[in-house]
Amino acid sequence: MLDVQSGAAETTVAADAVVDTEKGRPEAGPGTPLRPYVAVAAVLCGLYFLYSYVQYERFRTPSWDLGIFEQSVRAYSELRAPIVDIKGPGFLILGDHFSPVTALLAPLYWIWSSPLALLFAQAALFAASAVVVGHTAQQVLGSRAAGLGITVAYGLSWGLQEAVKSDFHEIAFAVPLLALTCRALLLSRWTAAAAWAAPLVLVKEDMGLTVAMVGAVLFLRGRKRLGGALAGFGVGAFALTVLVLIPTASRVGQYDYWAKIEKSSAGTQVSFTDVLLNSLGSDVKWEMLLFLVGITGFLALRSPLLLLALPTLGWRFLSQDPNHWGMLWHYSAILMPVVFLALVDGVRSVRTSPQAWLVSYGKVVVPVVTAVAIVLALDLPLRELLRSETYRTDVRTLDARRAVEAVPEGTSVETNVTLMAHLTADHTVYWVGGAKGVSPDYLALDLDSGWSQPITDPVQLASQLHPEARYEVSARAGQFVVMRRA
Repeated sequence: MLDVQSGAAETTVAADAVVDTEKGRPEAGPGTPLRPYVAVAAVLCGLYFLYSYVQYERFRTPSWDLGIFEQSVRAYSELRAPIVDIKGPGFLILGDHFSPVTALLAPLYWIWSSPLALLFAQAALFAASAVVVGHTAQQVLGSRAAGLGITVAYGLSWGLQEAVKSDFHEIAFAVPLLALTCRALLLSRWTAAAAWAAPLVLVKEDMGLTVAMVGAVLFLRGRKRLGGALAGFGVGAFALTVLVLIPTASRVGQYDYWAKIEKSSAGTQVSFTDVLLNSLGSDVKWEMLLFLVGITGFLALRSPLLLLALPTLGWRFLSQDPNHWGMLWHYSAILMPVVFLALVDGVRSVRTSPQAWLVSYGKVVVPVVTAVAIVLALDLPLRELLRSETYRTDVRTLDARRAVEAVPEGTSVETNVTLMAHLTADHTVYWVGGAKGVSPDYLALDLDSGWSQPITDPVQLASQLHPEARYEVSARAGQFVVMRRA
């Protein structure tokens, strides 16, 4: 399906593309300008960043990840080892997840030293991937309308929107790399596909298996030597990372995330048989899978590109952590370029189908997919940008700002999610309960943080966390309390 299959199919390639007569594949021509796609991507980038900016300024950060990445990238920018005290005093983040690619953001911090720089970088990387997806769609399908429609559908997809809502994550780099990899596969540029896929092993440890799957697709397309080499590289990189590099950098000498598969959410050991049975027993998982292929009108199922989604879907289905199962968080963002370019491949493949209904369906599926994406977007995070209350500064936000201002610059502070990313720039920040062996200068607490039980007695909590020290309330603003070490 990745090649144009006959002369009849070749006639569907637009006049702005040329055909390599030696290999019978479509090649990019000078008549497929990037400008329309860059314009759409600029709008998408603005929407992504505006949502992230408002969420950050209103102290609506959903998890501790933004604070974690802020500490690690700041360390890189200062030419230090990526120590993330939020994970524990002196914690080397490469012993948790292997994501050295985030060091590429260090120069951005030399210009703009703020967590907002990370959020902007993610918005730009997602938007850049939309250019790749849309432009490729026009080249392959020979229609600018189809290309722009797929750009919009992709840019508004639930996987990307949920990732934007989840603040910054290292997978922001994987999204454009996978888009470029799939583009190269669609255009039969085999060496380029391998070259774009290889750096994925620096994004996160599990991506080595995705690289191996790219090798498998190359192997199936007849590039056996290249495909076999890339598959071996991907598997080897995965094994090296989780068995050697991460355990070496970790304090406990092992890859902690095996426990996500081996243990239930209650912490009890789970047998391998139960893991397999549980992997198929959740409606949430199947709903996610249905929406994943459903947003492509199910035509992505006709493309071997969909094989690239299997490693990510595999570990998510095996995981005992419910956060990995559904449509929330950032885990599906890397699947979006795969399924939408698989859709492009599927549309191309049905043009030569002997089934008349399938040919007809292929002609209308892109506008249908675009319309469905716009309708679904009305119930996704970016819809908040249409509401005036989104931009209002409420009392809670003002209280949170007062709490941040009450912690002197340069001090150490133990805090929970709400204030965390706002303190990492000029404080040594620890996670509540994670500062073992340390008595921080301050505790800054959201008494009603969504990540923990409501705190009724902050002074008592401080004495439990640090019996060796005494803390007294130095500032209080609504649901926020700041305590200073006496």
